[in-house]
Amino acid sequence: MKTLPRFRFAHLPTPVEKMPRLAAAIGGPVLSIKRDDQTGLAFGGNKTRKLEYLVAEAQANGARTLITTGAVQSNHCRQTAAAAARFGFECILVLAGDPALDQGTTANLLLDQLLGAKIIWTSRESRDQSLEAAFQDAWNAGKRPYRVPYGGSSPVGAAAYAFALGELLEQGMHPDTIVFATSSGGTQAGLVLGKELFGYKGRILGISVDEPAQQLKNHVADLANQTADLLDVPIRIDLESVNVDDHYLGAGYGIPTPADIEAIRLFAQTEAILLDPVYTGRAAAGLLDLARKGAFKRGEQVLFWHTGGNPALFAGRYQEVLSS
Repeated sequence: MKTLPRFRFAHLPTPVEKMPRLAAAIGGPVLSIKRDDQTGLAFGGNKTRKLEYLVAEAQANGARTLITTGAVQSNHCRQTAAAAARFGFECILVLAGDPALDQGTTANLLLDQLLGAKIIWTSRESRDQSLEAAFQDAWNAGKRPYRVPYGGSSPVGAAAYAFALGELLEQGMHPDTIVFATSSGGTQAGLVLGKELFGYKGRILGISVDEPAQQLKNHVADLANQTADLLDVPIRIDLESVNVDDHYLGAGYGIPTPADIEAIRLFAQTEAILLDPVYTGRAAAGLLDLARKGAFKRGEQVLFWHTGGNPALFAGRYQEVLSS
């Protein structure tokens, strides 16, 4: 297997904790949680693992600026800005959305600015064009930009989660099912590939926060195979190996449902574990609903992989629904 350049700055291995009070509250499976909200880079999250490899590639290519894109409250953009500050890169963030929805500069957006990132505003529809224009402007200005993919979801970024699954197994954890939030696909592609690389026998289930299941399955399988090619391993991932549940999309990305809010409160009030209202809250809502419907056998070992995102709890747009 090919070795990739890597900067080791994440706090790894992240802890695995039991969740007995939450399990007792819902009945059914035995619950545990993998705390990738504790990866250590500016409030942590799953993108930190990916950035260990992406920043190393950027430096190897002679880059001086990291540039990426996301929503106003993007966890990926916050962690990219943090990695840039940590290793002496400039950072340009192309953010899609309206900051007025958050009643000012709050949560991840505040952290982006504290970390020194330059913000370029655009619409979701124009995001890709705005990113390309920003990249060209930076290149023409001699800033040697490196384009960090959306969500860190490239073969390089996905490889981090193939190795993360190996880390979980080294911790002595062999759950029957792993549940997590999936969106840009890199985390799931890595986990699916890691399952084959390290011989994990359980099920990997992504709860989609915004994309239709079939579209996401196609993307994850393709990205997993690109990652296998990058690592020079003879593994092929087919669509049947990718499990995505898209029954919890509600009104769309970043719009919490009553089930999302209930899951956030239940995790907090039974285990003192904080989830965010965009990704982990939605994935937890899916986990709770599946457990209550009997989708997991009594005593089945289910691990919730916490991908981070907690700063979004402090975004102005979510204060009313979280506090009511």
